[in-house]
Amino acid sequence: MMRFDYKQPNIGNVDTLIRAITGALMIIAAFLGGGWVVAVIGAVVLATAYFRFCPFYALFNFRSNKKPVEASE
Repeated sequence: MMRFDYKQPNIGNVDTLIRAITGALMIIAAFLGGGWVVAVIGAVVLATAYFRFCPFYALFNFRSNKKPVEASE
């Protein structure tokens, strides 16, 4: 079942760090002559790191973080 619940993070800590660094470098590269497309992609990558939610991960029901442990009654 495909869920687009953006309130539930599906990106782990390492994935977030990699996305944040990559997005920032892409935006810097765009200002140094890389073009506006690189800046837009970098901004999207940086936004997914900030919100800790990736729509493509949700589309394929993938998570790079540990699933939350549900309390059993």
